[in-house]
Amino acid sequence: MKIKELPDAEKPRERLAFYGPSSLTDSQILAVLLRNGYHEKNVYDLALEILKQYPLVDIKNCSFYDFMAIKGVGKVKALEIIAAIELGRRIFLRKSEQLKSLKTPKDIWQDVRYYISSAKQEYFYCYYFNQKQELIERKLLFMGTVNRSIVHPREIFKEAYRLSASSIVCVHNHPSNCVNPSKEDVLLTDHLVKTGYIQGIPIRDHIIVGEDSYYSFFEHHNILNL
Repeated sequence: MKIKELPDAEKPRERLAFYGPSSLTDSQILAVLLRNGYHEKNVYDLALEILKQYPLVDIKNCSFYDFMAIKGVGKVKALEIIAAIELGRRIFLRKSEQLKSLKTPKDIWQDVRYYISSAKQEYFYCYYFNQKQELIERKLLFMGTVNRSIVHPREIFKEAYRLSASSIVCVHNHPSNCVNPSKEDVLLTDHLVKTGYIQGIPIRDHIIVGEDSYYSFFEHHNILNL
C-alpha cells in the first residue's frame, strides 16, 4: 500500500502535525526524515528495513556509508538522518554538561562512556575544570593511536587557556576493552603531568576507559606529585 492511500491518522507527517511527535513510533519518525521511498518500497517500509538492520540503540553509531549502503537511501537522505541524530545528541548533552560536578575517576568514566561506546579507534578527550572542580568543557582533541607523537601538549593547554581552566583530566579509550596502561600510556602521562606543572595548570588524572571498566593513574598513585 502506498503512503497516500493510508488514513491520515496513520500517515507519519499528518500524525506528527495532528498528534505531536510523542504519538509516532520509531519507524514513523524515521519515515518523516526519509520523506519518500523508492519504486520497490514505500517510505514506511524503508524505515522499518533500516531499523531492522540498525536498531535504535545502534543507529547513533552508524556512519554516512552505513546508510548509503541501504537501497533507497541516497546521499541526501543519509546526511539528513546523520544530522538529525547529531542534533538530538547535542540537545540531550546540553541539558547537563555545563558546570556539572565530576568528583571521582568513576564519575568521569561513566560520563565519557556515552562518547566512546562501540568505538573502533582511540579517542583522546580532555576534561577542563574550574577552581571549584566543576566541568567547564569536555573536548575531543585527538583520534587514532594515542601516543606522544599524536597527542600534542600545545593543543591541550591552548584549550585550557582559552577556557581559563584550573585543572585538566585526560581521558582516552582502549577499543580492546583492556584498560591496563601501555608503556606508551605511562610515558605520555608523565610528559603531560610535567608540562602541566610548567604551565601552572595541573593534570589531575589520566583515565583509560573501556566499556566495562577504567584505569585511573591517580587512583593507582601513578600521577607524579611535582
